[in-house]
Amino acid sequence: MEVYFILVEPAVPENVGASARAIKTMSFNKLRLVNPCDYLSKEAKKLAHGSNEILSSAEVFESLDQAIQDIDLVIGTSAKSRRVKHDYYPADQLVDIIRKKGSSVHSAGIVFGREECGLTNEEAKRCDILCTIPMAAKYPSLNLSQAVMIMAYELSGLHADTQSKTGRNPEALTLKAARSMIEEALASIGVSQNEVLFNRIMERINIAGEDDLHLLYSISKFFSKYNEEAESWKKCGKKQE
Repeated sequence: MEVYFILVEPAVPENVGASARAIKTMSFNKLRLVNPCDYLSKEAKKLAHGSNEILSSAEVFESLDQAIQDIDLVIGTSAKSRRVKHDYYPADQLVDIIRKKGSSVHSAGIVFGREECGLTNEEAKRCDILCTIPMAAKYPSLNLSQAVMIMAYELSGLHADTQSKTGRNPEALTLKAARSMIEEALASIGVSQNEVLFNRIMERINIAGEDDLHLLYSISKFFSKYNEEAESWKKCGKKQE
């Protein structure tokens, strides 16, 4: 399991440095930055304190889409309710959600928004699921590096799973492949990607366990094959007429 920590447009160099230090203390080392501030500044390196190699090796992208394009499961973080309907999962449930996916997920990305306003609604839609860190008090809110530290701590339980796996099955069903087949099945019955129903269905798919994904994939594959055969019969019938 590869876990990427993705900071979207961080504006404070010290927050990036402290975030690098936070993920290293939990034995993670993959940091991605979207349109960042000067993350290699003296201020950032000072807060990184012993994790400057994570700063220097951080990958930089121009957009969130680019930063997540090769990641199987994208998890957005949010501290606010949104007009767009979403299910929010507490941070301490993430390890269980990921574990249930088994070999269908080989990489996960944890996305953090801007210090002042977090992720936009459009950016939140690009995430497969959204999670939040429950707090006893609404204010003061956590700052960026504090949120990274808590998420890294919660996800550190995945290390034991990684050590127990002997290898990756290249033929295993992936979450992306399952989603693609299910999307085709939904489109064939007229459920477009712009509909609320489509988004709600995909939201549930994104937290489904590996066994459920296999079942849904098989059903969708059978359904697509049935539609293809039905279309073929229609064409044959028209030719006979």
